[in-house]
Amino acid sequence: MGSTELAALLADARSCVVFTGAGISTESGIPDFRSPGGVWSRYDPRDFTFSRYVRSPEVRELSWRMRYELWQSAPRPNPAHRVLADLEARGLIVGVITQNIDGLHQDAGSRRVVEIHGSSRDVLCIGASPRTGTPQGCGFKAPHEWAYELLEAGALDPPCPECGGIVKTGTVSFGQNLYPDVLEEAGALTRGADLLVAIGSSLQVHPAAGIPTTAQEAGAALAIINDEPTPLDDAADLVVRGRAGEVLPEVTRMIDDDNDRSRSE
Repeated sequence: MGSTELAALLADARSCVVFTGAGISTESGIPDFRSPGGVWSRYDPRDFTFSRYVRSPEVRELSWRMRYELWQSAPRPNPAHRVLADLEARGLIVGVITQNIDGLHQDAGSRRVVEIHGSSRDVLCIGASPRTGTPQGCGFKAPHEWAYELLEAGALDPPCPECGGIVKTGTVSFGQNLYPDVLEEAGALTRGADLLVAIGSSLQVHPAAGIPTTAQEAGAALAIINDEPTPLDDAADLVVRGRAGEVLPEVTRMIDDDNDRSRSE
């Protein structure tokens, strides 16, 4: 029943924005903080705060090791990522705002992706001793392969090749300020939406988790796809309980079936 209603909402929306969380990527084998097993069973995410990363070479070495381990697992887009890319190509959604840092939306073909928490696909200089949670580097930036090639050659904590400062992935760590230009783009998309579909997010990590509420306050309908309850279920216009990789392909089939019936009438 929920999939049918979601198909109708998508078909009628003029400006649908999708908001995704870790749940859409767990289906590609990327564990979230709460998943049993996997990388977060061996690493404590609380170790990787921005201030600890700046202060401690040991934390940086651990962080690089963890990132390298995730990268070697070579995750690929799953059906949910591919459906969203297809819906954008068909003009049924205008963009994706994501809490994820894995780049799988782009790999699937999505063109407008706003990464609230940055991207693990890039590395950048954050300076020798940045303070107040804001990177203060020299401007060096490179694809993540630059760092991983050095790690494979035996480096433990690759320094900036231009100024010798600290290098970090382009992700936003705990205690690090979000990028203002990214927040501005996410806000513009959110306020312009008439439908926001939240997928695979616990809707508990702020400020990103406030995006669905902002959309509703601007007049948008809110639909939630998640296999567990969220704090916004009662406020949502529609809740579809299930895994995104199963729900979204079913929704697109319903949209296609409706289009076929319309053309045959």
